[in-house]
Amino acid sequence: MSKSLQESPITTPNARATLGVGVHWRGIDPEVHLGYRKGKRGGVWLVRWRSGAGYRQAAVGTADDKGSTKGGLTYEAAGKAARQHVEAQRLQAETDAKGPALKVKGAVEVYVGARNAREGKRAGRDKRSDAGQRLGRYVLGEGERGEQDTIPGAAPLADVDLQALGESDLLAWQAGLPAAMKATTRQRLVNDLKAALNAAYATNRGKLPPTLPGTIKQGLRAAVADDTAPVARDNQILPDADIARVLRAAREVDAEQGWEGDLFRLVLVLAATGARLSQVARMHVADCQISQSRLMVPTSRKGRGAKSGTITVPVGRDVMDELVPVTAKRPPDAVLLERWRHEQAAGTIEWHRAGRGSWRSSAELARPWQAIRDCAGLPDVIPYALRHSSIVKGIRANLPIRLVAALHDTSTAMIERHYSKWITSGLEDLARSAIVPLVPQNGDAQVVRLKV
Repeated sequence: MSKSLQESPITTPNARATLGVGVHWRGIDPEVHLGYRKGKRGGVWLVRWRSGAGYRQAAVGTADDKGSTKGGLTYEAAGKAARQHVEAQRLQAETDAKGPALKVKGAVEVYVGARNAREGKRAGRDKRSDAGQRLGRYVLGEGERGEQDTIPGAAPLADVDLQALGESDLLAWQAGLPAAMKATTRQRLVNDLKAALNAAYATNRGKLPPTLPGTIKQGLRAAVADDTAPVARDNQILPDADIARVLRAAREVDAEQGWEGDLFRLVLVLAATGARLSQVARMHVADCQISQSRLMVPTSRKGRGAKSGTITVPVGRDVMDELVPVTAKRPPDAVLLERWRHEQAAGTIEWHRAGRGSWRSSAELARPWQAIRDCAGLPDVIPYALRHSSIVKGIRANLPIRLVAALHDTSTAMIERHYSKWITSGLEDLARSAIVPLVPQNGDAQVVRLKV
């Protein structure tokens, strides 16, 4: 190819009509040329651009020549299409030079691996995270477990390159989720995928487009809340009498099953603090401050980033008296609430105690809890009802919503969203105290109508 480009008049149909059969070029950008190949029955647009030591060439579309019945691209439209093609090809070349294309599947697998490793470290054993179960089922297409529904095979989204990921891909994935899926489960799944994609972008910013975070945000934006969906069930807000029944049942089950007080103390602390089991399980002996009659509950690990610190929760003396036996003569950094661990003897079906350790997950409470609610005569109550009830009790006691949120390690927005019904009813007495009589009574000053 010659060093200087011989440009041809190809900007208008009239000018192109005077050209001979063949290819004619015109520069539109540095090292980018728009070409016109004239044939006997019309012409087509071409583009060529420098790539390395040579040039690459591609077709753009048909030209709007005089007498053409197929329409076609004008010179300006062809130039625009040519620039877009060259830009896309150069971007793809840069991406290829940086390594293999990243796919949604790879991003999800890396995220799931990290979450599983974190959960396993906390539990002290290999453990599959909730995020891993959800993403495995609805993105990676892992096999069914029990009666759980899955998307047959991997979702189409899994094979999409992150470089080319669009809002339409994410919206189509959401539309393909089971219609019967609960709104809360759907939102957790969407949040898991969003976290996986954002983590992949943070790790590979150099090879991904800067618009990807915006695409993820818009494609996985939160759905409009369904006002008809219950946010906190009435039957899980327990009156004091039912909480007392649960605690009495916990003590009875503890004695019958040989828990030696471990089960009862766990349920007691859950009821007294309204904390999550994952928080209570991380409490240490030093967090039980007997003389001040308070418990220091570790902050939740929910949300982004590493968290530390404790929340001061005052409790009754009766609660502290139950905890004294597990604090006496124990180091301050020892786990406050423990339970016996069991292991099966080699070559037998017998189990024996293998030492004491902390509660690892809410799944360990599932079987004894079934016995507790059967004993209490409350077949539908769940452990989280103790947290619901603690929050509502604070609201009904006219505590500031900010204080209720702080004591339960959550936000005022979550309190207002999930417990708005009880906020209104709980503050009724306070609002009633501001009522003043409005209707005049007999004997009051009479209203005198003035003559006009």
